Amino acid sequence: MTDTTQPEPNKRFGGLTLSGMGSELLKRGDIALALGIVCILVVLILPLPSWLLDISLAISITFSVIILMTVLFINRALDFSSFPTVLLIATMLRLALNLASTRLILADGHEGTDAAGQVIQAFGNFVMQGNFVIGIIVFAILIIVNFIVITKGSGRIAEVSARFSLDAMPGKQMAIDADLSAGLIDETQARQRRKELEDESNFYGAMDGAAKFVRGDAIAGLLITFINVIGGIIIGVAQMGLTFGDAAETYTLLTVGDGLVSQIPALIVSTAAGLLVTKSGAIGSADKAFFGQLGGYPRALGITSVLTVFLALLPGIPFLPFVLLASITGGLAYMGTKRHAAAAVEQETTETAEAAPPEEPIAASLQMDLIRLELGYGLLPLLNEESGRRVTEQIKALRRQLAQEVGFVLPSVRIQDNLQLAANAYVLRVKEIEAGQGELRPGLLLAMDPQGGKIGLPGEDTTEPAFQLPAKWVDANLREEALFRGYTVVDPPTVITTHLTEVVKENMAELLSFAETQKLLDELDSDQQKLVADLVPNQISVGGIQRVLQNLLAERISIRDLPTILEGISEACGFSRNVTAITEHVRARLARQISNSQCDDSGVMQLVALSPEWERNFAEALIGDGEDKQLALPPSKLQGFIAAVRETFDRHAMTGANAALLTSPAIRPYVRSIIERFRPSTPVLSQNEIHPKARIRTLGQI
Repeated sequence: MTDTTQPEPNKRFGGLTLSGMGSELLKRGDIALALGIVCILVVLILPLPSWLLDISLAISITFSVIILMTVLFINRALDFSSFPTVLLIATMLRLALNLASTRLILADGHEGTDAAGQVIQAFGNFVMQGNFVIGIIVFAILIIVNFIVITKGSGRIAEVSARFSLDAMPGKQMAIDADLSAGLIDETQARQRRKELEDESNFYGAMDGAAKFVRGDAIAGLLITFINVIGGIIIGVAQMGLTFGDAAETYTLLTVGDGLVSQIPALIVSTAAGLLVTKSGAIGSADKAFFGQLGGYPRALGITSVLTVFLALLPGIPFLPFVLLASITGGLAYMGTKRHAAAAVEQETTETAEAAPPEEPIAASLQMDLIRLELGYGLLPLLNEESGRRVTEQIKALRRQLAQEVGFVLPSVRIQDNLQLAANAYVLRVKEIEAGQGELRPGLLLAMDPQGGKIGLPGEDTTEPAFQLPAKWVDANLREEALFRGYTVVDPPTVITTHLTEVVKENMAELLSFAETQKLLDELDSDQQKLVADLVPNQISVGGIQRVLQNLLAERISIRDLPTILEGISEACGFSRNVTAITEHVRARLARQISNSQCDDSGVMQLVALSPEWERNFAEALIGDGEDKQLALPPSKLQGFIAAVRETFDRHAMTGANAALLTSPAIRPYVRSIIERFRPSTPVLSQNEIHPKARIRTLGQI
């Protein structure tokens, strides 16, 4: 009867084939590494057959060569930051195989020179060439080269590099902070450079300790070799009945072969460690650092060629090798000279081209800075010193604050020097037009009385540039005394930032461009995009929305609640296309926000009402219909109204009250157009903008 069953090509373990297990191990590097470490530890305990020892020794040599080649081809030392870990694993592997080979040599060495495998036998025969004295001497030289020269030098370089890296870390961190404050790098680049600095310090610290692995490996190899020779001879003569000569020859061949098999990978890894720590400052692979710098000086090569020719002419010196080397170095010197000459011509051409840059196109003259801060040369140190970095930091904080308060991101503020200004003067420009100016005293503090009184401290009298209050520049030592007297004390960077804040708020409407308006609409949540699609362009254009938002910003009303504003615009477009009427309707929709912004610390709105007489005067002065309606108030009444408003609000301001003027909805825009001429910071509200739940206090009438 024929058996038709077929053997399984892959035996299964728990539903997983052997090939599946192999592929799974390749995918899971952590499991593969853990199994490899376990195998190394197992070799320290269990004996290995000679054929498995041959395979393991081949793996050790290959692993060492991979390490050396990796070090040669990396660009930076930090690209192989795992070298200390790799070095520890390679050292453990060699020591485990040393122990396994020692076990085979001492147990089976009397059977012949192949007792510990063919790899050890081949290395022993090749080096010793039938004379075990030669083998011992060669092995001793390898130990000396590895232990005294390469390992000791690498360890010293790693130790010094670690120490210098730690000492230089504070300075490098300060350099990163300085570049970040100066705007040369952004926060992401600064974070990356700090991470590289931390990795560099950790790497050289680890390399300082890893050098001890190589040193200990060399010492262990020397001791293991000595033990194998002495122990093997004793076992061969005393236990196995060999003569002293046979025992010495056999065990010496096996021991030297074993030592070479372990020391050659150790020498390779030591060389790799030396190359890695000496590479510290060089960028690029090892060949670029070696040939690019060693052969990069034609004069040195030319002098070397001449000296080599003189050596060839000396009596008894072989002529051909030295002449050949002289020809090679001379040829390299000639080619290097030509290459340097070509590079010099190219550099000169490049410098000439850079010295005479092409003329900028005329269209570049049309570009303008939306906001610009110009500083006199005496204020430039504010941008470089510790206090100067606060200028950029405060401007950055100002942009974030205005984005939260007003509802759109302020354009970047350009800072530049202007040699035409006085040394300590500065100018603020909005769209190239001067919007404010002032004069600072670096090193001093500006003291102001919130009540507008004179400053009773020694110093230089001046006027605060933002609010035109009497102030005085005082010495920094008087800060505590000024604060004790109730004065407001600020430093020069804060003066600039405060002035910039007021200038920006006064010109906020001009800074909201068409592009910014479109950007605000595009950045709305997806839930609000349907509202935008229904509104634009069917009911109103983007330009119309821009004008409504500008009207709100002109009276310092935040447009952050853009969905509510768009809903108000949509409602107003149903009965009017007049931008002023639409704005008034939107203001009514924003009643809660407007009322809240006018409340004092106790949550009360302080109002000054317009009397019925002035209400009637304004209503009768309106002429025209629809969008052509205008205010035609006689000049005498206009002057009387201005005087009444100024007298009333100045009186209440002396008591600390920050009141708003309350009018009827129909005349509010026209009253505001008059008041903004002489009191732009005074809010003008209509009854529709007072929220029903707002707490109000009427201070008087006009």
